[in-house]
Amino acid sequence: MNAWLAQHFRALAWALSRLAAAPVNTLLSLLAVGIALALPAGGQMLLGNALQIARNANAAPQVSLFLALDADRKAVDDITTRLKNNPQVKELRYIPRSEALKRFQAREGLAELLAALPSNPFPDAFVVTPRNADPTAMDALRDEFRQWPKVEHVQLDSAWVRRLDALLRLGRTSVVVLAALLGLGLVAITFTTIRLQVVSQRAEIELSRLLGATDAFICRPFYYFGAVQGLLGGAVAWLIVLAVTLALRAPVAELAALYHASAALQPLGVPDSLLLLAFAAGLGWLGAALSLGRHLREPV
Repeated sequence: MNAWLAQHFRALAWALSRLAAAPVNTLLSLLAVGIALALPAGGQMLLGNALQIARNANAAPQVSLFLALDADRKAVDDITTRLKNNPQVKELRYIPRSEALKRFQAREGLAELLAALPSNPFPDAFVVTPRNADPTAMDALRDEFRQWPKVEHVQLDSAWVRRLDALLRLGRTSVVVLAALLGLGLVAITFTTIRLQVVSQRAEIELSRLLGATDAFICRPFYYFGAVQGLLGGAVAWLIVLAVTLALRAPVAELAALYHASAALQPLGVPDSLLLLAFAAGLGWLGAALSLGRHLREPV
């Protein structure tokens, strides 16, 4: 086990020494990788902040139940009991028809019009806040309410929920597609870099083979080289996203204040940051594996 760890440690040390031996080329490669990965990482950061801002800016979606005009007190009490016993109902507010009439009479221009009517045209109503704001769950809840006796109409306030859900799906898909395309760029960069390393080390590789070295022993330093280059490129991408977040934080807060809202951009969270680094290191390793499979077995 100690010999196995020593081999991996020597391979890692070789990879780091090769990166340090050409600082300018290494820096340019890391910048290219970092900028490529910063685009999907920045998209994920903006997507997460947009979701948080949307949740803070919009009130919880509600379902409004309007009873029939001939609904008596017993029907109102029955609906109230049903709503209180429903596990999908989080909050409940009852608006009697007399209160609705007073509200509209207080509005300018409506008092005289309502006074000319022979009776109160407004029904008793309930405003329900569901526990689950998912559009599918709210549709099911609306369909259930419609089947209750003396319920004349059910209005579902979920249009903005559907629009937000569609926009989030579009954003996630765009981030995934962008990450896949730019990830291919990282693989191509690592592929070319490893190829140059193999060509420059061709004589040493052939000598190692003559001395009995296995392919795993020969390939191990190059795998570490690709993984370390990808990992460092991911770190550069994380720093770029952090810098962009800090630069945009003040302008976004000022823009939100104009709409009487509060918003503060947050950098990538710990899970997303770890995923970014792992994704970058994995792509670097993949580029090295493809390059070794293509060039290491070429004849001298």
